[in-house]
Amino acid sequence: MRIIDADGHVAEGPSLAVEAMQRWPQHIRPRADGRALVIEGRNYPEADGPGAGCPREHGLSTAAGINYESAEGVLGDADRDHIDTMVLYPSLGLCAPSLEDPEFAAGFARLYNQWIADYCRPTGDRLRGIAVIPIEQVDAAIDVMREAKDLGLVATHIPPALKTRNLDHPDLDRFYAAAVELDMPLGIHGAPGMHLPKVGVDRFTNYIQVHCISFPFDQMTAMTAMISGGVFDRHPGLRVAFLEAGVGWVPFFIDRLHEHFEKRGDWIENGWQRDPQEYLAAGNIWTTCEPEEPILPGVVDVLGDDFIMFASDYPHWDGEWPESTKHLRTRPDISEVTRAKIGGENAKRFYALN
Repeated sequence: MRIIDADGHVAEGPSLAVEAMQRWPQHIRPRADGRALVIEGRNYPEADGPGAGCPREHGLSTAAGINYESAEGVLGDADRDHIDTMVLYPSLGLCAPSLEDPEFAAGFARLYNQWIADYCRPTGDRLRGIAVIPIEQVDAAIDVMREAKDLGLVATHIPPALKTRNLDHPDLDRFYAAAVELDMPLGIHGAPGMHLPKVGVDRFTNYIQVHCISFPFDQMTAMTAMISGGVFDRHPGLRVAFLEAGVGWVPFFIDRLHEHFEKRGDWIENGWQRDPQEYLAAGNIWTTCEPEEPILPGVVDVLGDDFIMFASDYPHWDGEWPESTKHLRTRPDISEVTRAKIGGENAKRFYALN
């Protein structure tokens, strides 16, 4: 069975930050205590206050032997965890959607995309990079995404919501059309403490409480916008992954959306046209799972197994390396066909991998 990690992360280390500080000293500098970068006057990560993110010194796994400091080290870690291919989302690069100066935002996104392409290039396609874009500036975002496709990046990261707009806003239609034209899937990924819009987490200042709710709340917000806002009706070729919230919430939320579509769908003008499960069957909606989720067989029974992908969250603190794949490979309550789909076949289709 080929195992593809559909949502790992790269730990960018100092090289990316140093290059960014050299290019844009007026926008980015280290905080005096070393616990964050100060970008446009904001701490990244912001580890205090409402919606607090993970303190920088606690964000990465401390598992014995882990080596995330180079591509070669990551490949060794992948081998130890039985992973053949890792799709790498950003860590620091998750800040890109929140940058406010348009020129700096586009420049940083281009720097990151070139950096991750160079990082992955020597690995024989075992490590594949994800693009970041200045999504608040749609025209620039389209240009940066086109360049990222040429660099060989396999998807584009977008946040669960923009600062003042949801993901169904008409301003984004040109961006979605370009993503379909480029055959570029989109990965929706939140990040507490990275100054993305806060959904519910502003009620908590403890990072662990924030972490409990931030990812599922973010993904429910994003899914509501994209389904009920008609994004998939206007762009039926769009593939979107809702990431890092597990899969247990999906049957509940699809059913909740179904009820609202059935009873009051006509209240959304020029939007909602089909039952939510139809977008799942059409290949618009994808998600990742943690292989140990006890509800996984139930999700497969209710919604099928064609949209679920394995994710490790390597090398972050809440991942299970070096046993991220253990449950996927050994649990007896899913079929071998389902195991192969979740393990790699679905991710191969979503990211259009060889």
